[in-house]
Amino acid sequence: MDSLFKFVVFPLAVLWIAWWGLSIGRAFEIHDRKQIAALGLLPIAAFLIALVIPGEYALPVWVIMMVLITVIISRTTPQSDSAIVAKTYKTVVLHLVLLSASALFLVPFVWLVVTSLKTDSQMSAFPPQWIPNPVLWRNYPDALKYLPKETVYGLVSLSNTLIIAVLSVIGTVLSSSLVAYGFARLKWPGRDWIFGILLATMMLPDAVTMMPRFLIFRSLHWIDTLQPLWVPSFFASAFNVFLLRQFFLGLPQELEDAAKIDGCGPFRTYWLIMLPLIKPALAAVSIMTFLGSWKDFMGPLIYISSPQKMPLSYLLQLYNSAHSSEPGLLMAATTLVVLPVIVLFFFTQRYFIEGASLSGIGGR
Repeated sequence: MDSLFKFVVFPLAVLWIAWWGLSIGRAFEIHDRKQIAALGLLPIAAFLIALVIPGEYALPVWVIMMVLITVIISRTTPQSDSAIVAKTYKTVVLHLVLLSASALFLVPFVWLVVTSLKTDSQMSAFPPQWIPNPVLWRNYPDALKYLPKETVYGLVSLSNTLIIAVLSVIGTVLSSSLVAYGFARLKWPGRDWIFGILLATMMLPDAVTMMPRFLIFRSLHWIDTLQPLWVPSFFASAFNVFLLRQFFLGLPQELEDAAKIDGCGPFRTYWLIMLPLIKPALAAVSIMTFLGSWKDFMGPLIYISSPQKMPLSYLLQLYNSAHSSEPGLLMAATTLVVLPVIVLFFFTQRYFIEGASLSGIGGR
């Protein structure tokens, strides 16, 4: 049965999915409602047929019947324009290829979640077991239970991380957009030279400024506090200034002229007119800053020493050192830390891609 599944059932299943996608895409293209309804009901019919057929050959018979039914339905419809069909097939095949490639990037996260639900014996099994049986959901409460008591099951570290991330986003957006507006829309002596010097600071490695920053924060008595992790964001970074400046340069000059006629000064023009027009860039900067603050480990490692002030990234590293021999608990803790970021990116990926792509269009 295993060899039958590997060499017959699995290829037929892939064939059926590809043919079903091509057929239903073609049906939508030619507006054939009957074929759309027939192909759309196929998954329900597949489930009912699987319930009727008994024995271990239910899956092979089901796959073969689905392939045949799909071929028959797609062939009984009237022929449409060959150019439309070719375009539809090309689009569907392209999407299937992209979906297949994107699935490769999901493998590490799927393996992370699957491993967090396994027992120790399942983790050492070969070949790897992708579907844990039994599912060990207690790894998640156990992972929280073994955290330091000062973190209150990780809630204190979560609040510290959110404070750092939110304040970093606010500081970065305000300071970088204000500086970028000054370089893009205001005329003053030495503007281009100073902007070139600002861009040159991007070539400095972070390790070069690590010690001076530590001495500054120590003189301010900010060691073992959250201030060193979010206060620097209120001093604009070169990359974000460059990105936002490119967007400001793409805005028409007539908007500023109209604002001046209405009596707006430079700051009011920046706040009320220009800033709302670069929302894609602001969204991209906000997302990148949030992700950077969420996963930052070097900053907390240098400035934080007490458990009450630790963010999630530092706490996860300490958890890794203490429970490296328990991969199930470690994977469960890692999943809990990574999941909010994945959810955030899932809902904001459109703004991230839009902001990152538009910055290079039209010479901006």
